[in-house]
Amino acid sequence: MSVPAAHTLQIVPAADGPTLSPQQKKFNTRIKQIEQLRQKLLDWETSIATFRTAHGEILRPLQEALLAGQRRWAHALDVALDRHPWSKTDRGTLRELLLEAVGGLLEGGLDDEPLKALFEKYADVDFEAAQRENVLALKDMAEAMTGLDLGDDDGLESEEALLQRLRQGMSEHTEAQEAERIARPPKGRQAAAQARREDEDRRATQSVREIYRKLASALHPDRETDPKQRDVKTAMMQRVNQAYEANNLLALLELQLQIEQIDASHIANAGEERLKYYNKVLGEQLDELKAELQHIEMGFCMEFGFGPGATLSPGKLGALLQRVRLDWESDLAEQHTELRMVEDVAATKRWLKRQRKRWQDDDFGFDLF
Repeated sequence: MSVPAAHTLQIVPAADGPTLSPQQKKFNTRIKQIEQLRQKLLDWETSIATFRTAHGEILRPLQEALLAGQRRWAHALDVALDRHPWSKTDRGTLRELLLEAVGGLLEGGLDDEPLKALFEKYADVDFEAAQRENVLALKDMAEAMTGLDLGDDDGLESEEALLQRLRQGMSEHTEAQEAERIARPPKGRQAAAQARREDEDRRATQSVREIYRKLASALHPDRETDPKQRDVKTAMMQRVNQAYEANNLLALLELQLQIEQIDASHIANAGEERLKYYNKVLGEQLDELKAELQHIEMGFCMEFGFGPGATLSPGKLGALLQRVRLDWESDLAEQHTELRMVEDVAATKRWLKRQRKRWQDDDFGFDLF
């Protein structure tokens, strides 16, 4: 049996009746929002699988070619620095470009001893030491921004270790604040407001429990004598239990509709007080779906290397893939051009001058806004 669409639960005003009440309107809105998020989660599930396949076939070869080109670029800069007499400024720019290229490869997880030796040659320090210095500087900055004490420097060998300690520190800080709030009982109006919230929570939980009991009474397989119907009710009861454990009011209402325990008019005729508690539970369900969606989007960004602030949509992942492909093909062509250019001293000097100008513009561009 298929679950009915959420719109069957929408409250429709009678043609000659009054307009919908605020609680009825809120119920309709939350049902619609939940259905939209459900669909978006399904779209993400399908789109990510398709994108993952296409990424492996189209983007990964380009990514590998870019990494190989970046390695060749670093060694080409090393050769150029050894072979030609550069001015102090040009030598400094070439050195900075080389360290940027090598650092990017090593920070990406590439374990390459020749590259580490190249980094040490121009940085006068090994890569692990340079990385640790950077992590400790980030630790100082994080402590200044958050006010947290992130402990001593032992064990902080990578940005991942620092992030893990920062998450733990923030979690412990939140728990300490919550413990302090609980230990300090509210007074006066604050106490009355908390009592109202606790009463609303209790009534909302009771509303969900009532629906669950009605469904369990109708679907309990032990009360069914027909073997086929018993199997059907066993499967349905599993869905009821899952929905109840997840506090999924919408799924429970849909199951009531499916077995014709209620009809659309049942919701329309529900009192304002009951709708209020329904809306509270639906609001919590909506928050959980939003959190799940955010988790999926963040996971996608981490898996494929997109920035956490990227605006993504499951229906536009194909266009995103093509845009990245074109960008990386352009980067690859630029790599080839620069590799040829670095063999020409005069052309390289002109390019280095433009490069320094671009860096200067990036540094002071914020003054234009």
